[in-house]
Amino acid sequence: MRETVLALSGKFWDGMLYADEAAMREVADPDCCFVHIGMNADLDHEIKAFTRKIFQPTDITIHNQEVKEFGDVAICLTDVDYGLLLGGNPTTHHFMVTEVYQKQADTVKLIQFTFTALVH
Repeated sequence: MRETVLALSGKFWDGMLYADEAAMREVADPDCCFVHIGMNADLDHEIKAFTRKIFQPTDITIHNQEVKEFGDVAICLTDVDYGLLLGGNPTTHHFMVTEVYQKQADTVKLIQFTFTALVH
């Protein structure tokens, strides 16, 4: 499942970078939960934040990803520098993102995506 999770993760990160709603929906379970600093969101709200340019990523640099499997669940820890425009202002944040994937019948879906700020 490790390689599948890494491929799905890459597809979801690209979906965010390019505001690609179809890619994000393909990877995520409809009930997926997202936690950001200061807010949480369901899948529809998350996608709207990108497609309506509330979040406008400018650069996503993944430094490392580690996948741990627990039965039908896999956790991908993504160490990332995430550059985006917020209110027209460029920002860059260093995050550890916890991505939780679940094997569902014949597919694997993202079910949780949580940003945690890292302080150097």
